[in-house]
Amino acid sequence: MTTDTIAPYTAQIPDVDLEDLRTRLGRVRWPDEVADAGWDYGVPQAYVRELAARWRDGFEWRALERRLNTYPQFLSMIDGEQIHFLHVRSPEADALPLIITHGWPMSVFEYLDLIAPLSDPRAHGADPADAFHLVIPSVPGIGFSGPTRSRGWDTARIARAWVVLMARLGYQRYGAHGNDLGSQVSPEVGRHGTEHVVGVHVTQLFSFPSGDPAEFADLTEEDQKALGFLEQFTSGGGLAYNQYQSAQPQTLAYSLQDSPVGWLAWVLQLFRDAVDPDAILTDASVYWLTNTVGSSIRRYYEDAHTTERAAGPTTTPTGVAIFAQDFQSVRKFADRDHANIVSWNRYEQGSHFATRDATDLLVSDVRGFFRNLR
Repeated sequence: MTTDTIAPYTAQIPDVDLEDLRTRLGRVRWPDEVADAGWDYGVPQAYVRELAARWRDGFEWRALERRLNTYPQFLSMIDGEQIHFLHVRSPEADALPLIITHGWPMSVFEYLDLIAPLSDPRAHGADPADAFHLVIPSVPGIGFSGPTRSRGWDTARIARAWVVLMARLGYQRYGAHGNDLGSQVSPEVGRHGTEHVVGVHVTQLFSFPSGDPAEFADLTEEDQKALGFLEQFTSGGGLAYNQYQSAQPQTLAYSLQDSPVGWLAWVLQLFRDAVDPDAILTDASVYWLTNTVGSSIRRYYEDAHTTERAAGPTTTPTGVAIFAQDFQSVRKFADRDHANIVSWNRYEQGSHFATRDATDLLVSDVRGFFRNLR
């Protein structure tokens, strides 16, 4: 594929890879565990066994593949790497283009349920003026956009690639949305595409204390509660995976990319509160079947070791939808890193997987945020 080429793509994992996965899941060397340990030492074996058995005998990858292939997909080379993306144009000619970035260890499957209501609100009983043309890329190094072959694919480089992608598609004015990793990439899309990005909408703003004691003065009651969540999250090992992946991703990749159950357990440690086992297995399968577990975790190293740090806060109009069982952003810290927050909404339901368990709320918040920015 040459530079600037956009080629149609159809996902089709070889049968031999599906059979290999099934075989590996049938010959696991299970570790011992302490009785009645619960989650104290990590993911309980009973939980891993249950999902591994379902992955082997009750999970239909081909059905998911067929669903993905109902949407227009493409490949294009950007900055030396193959980028996979969905491009779903709205039936409304004046729809606003919107580039959506998934999380880690998630994939483009995270956003399939949002495609119809965002691209065709008229068909869902909503205002057609809120329609979007959707571009949903696989992050470099993940799924059908990988594995990457070059160094340096940090968050800022991903964002710059998205700016190139949108220009290549002919979009000169557009918005950006993301969750998890996408909540880090999307503000940087606004930073690097200042002349083109009308607004950035995310589900988290990952702003942490800077170390200045003055930052803790005059916190609102809402910020105090969010800070309590942040302290519990960090002290409880919530960032342990981040620390290891930032330090030695290649060492970790040998075990995660050789054992589907090892990879599944690693994912389950992060997804322990997820309510949909098939959603977990879907994303675990994408990484496993495309052999991109190792390349996916290199981004953590790249972000930790980059010498190019953004100067100053982002200035693109920014909105955040915060869900009850998700990372609780602290407004005072967020205002330090994002100078133009124009929408800040908290909801009493939903989780880190709001695309699945609070779909209507998320769709409504995205529509509402961009309504005055079109």
